Amino acid sequence: MKIINSLLALCLSSVITVAHADTEQAIISHVNKGLAQSLSELEQVVNINSGTMNFAGVKQVGDVFKKQFEQLGFETQWLDGGEFNRAGHLVATYGNSGPKILMIGHLDTVFAKDDAFQKFQRINDIQIAGPGITDMKGGDVIIVAALRALKAAGVLDKVSIQVVMTGDEESSGRPLIKSKKALVDAAKWADIALGFEDGDGDIGTAVVARRGSVGWTLDVTGKPAHSSQIFREDVGFGAIFEISRILNTYREELSSVENLTFNPGLLLGGTRIDEQGNNGQSYAFGKSNVIAKTAKVSGGIRAISPQQLSEAKKVMQKITADSLAHTSAQLTFDEGYPPMAPTKANYKLLALYNKVSQKLGYGEVVAVDPRRAGAADISFAATHVKMSLDGLGLMGSGGHTKDEVADISSLEKNTKKAAMLIYLLSEHKL
Repeated sequence: MKIINSLLALCLSSVITVAHADTEQAIISHVNKGLAQSLSELEQVVNINSGTMNFAGVKQVGDVFKKQFEQLGFETQWLDGGEFNRAGHLVATYGNSGPKILMIGHLDTVFAKDDAFQKFQRINDIQIAGPGITDMKGGDVIIVAALRALKAAGVLDKVSIQVVMTGDEESSGRPLIKSKKALVDAAKWADIALGFEDGDGDIGTAVVARRGSVGWTLDVTGKPAHSSQIFREDVGFGAIFEISRILNTYREELSSVENLTFNPGLLLGGTRIDEQGNNGQSYAFGKSNVIAKTAKVSGGIRAISPQQLSEAKKVMQKITADSLAHTSAQLTFDEGYPPMAPTKANYKLLALYNKVSQKLGYGEVVAVDPRRAGAADISFAATHVKMSLDGLGLMGSGGHTKDEVADISSLEKNTKKAAMLIYLLSEHKL
């Protein structure tokens, strides 16, 4: 009986192995068959300007993908962005069994309607250029192509999928609690989040961690007087000396903290500061023989985890409060992108993605240095799911510039890798 049971188990294992191989081959075959269609669809959406503030263009790109999802049997919804002054988001859902997977893309680019860089262009056999081609319309096309292959191979019904393509990744609407609600809601539903940004543009890497990005503003007031009276006990040091002390002490105490960076991007000081709305332009008036009454600096801070950000804020506030004589200062932090922390589960997901890549013959995939990965939409999802991975999109270089160029071969490779990863997730309990 033991021999019979062993033989049955061996036969069953062989059948399962053959079935897996057949499914994998079907996925690969369907990706290959769909490559020409994917390239055509990539050209179509790249040629539609969808700069973040071109609401009609963002919606038009969303409509293209909406139709494609509906053809796959997804339920779709366009969420209007009027409450947060953006075009809106596309949400597509499918299935009610297996692991719950959130796939994240975005519809907008950094290129406005009047930008000179507007059209898809084939440079040679291996390179294509266009506004947003890697960041991230190529990633959006990979999402659809991978799902098509999975459906054709009979895998799609073994998973539950939500796709969220936001319309404001490049310039988030405010308040964030409204503009990112669709992402957060989907993440609370999901087990796993997959982001299809281009990461650092290297097909041999993926993103297990992204640093959060938060703005901060420091306002300092001093006692105005004739410059000849500075340093007197009853006059003090003025606003500019005080803001200089604070900034330099930030640098001394925090610049050596691993994966933490903070940058003062705009500094003004003098007798008077005039701010000109939200366009980044401000003006200061002062004289060399007058002690500065006011000073202001605005900047950003990036941290690898919520804990690191919290500790940095505490240190900065303590430094700010230790005022020089006859000065006062106030440090405020804006709402911003949260960190995507480098969890063990994220590394486990990366290991599975690496396994897929090597099995396909595409080589090893390792984690991107967080210093090379900026903030992205997946950061709003990462704290709500069991595991997350980003940088699965179309690879290339020159993002956010007129030199944005994609590597055509990465369309095939990363579509197959994404589809195979989801297939493995459908077969394994992680």
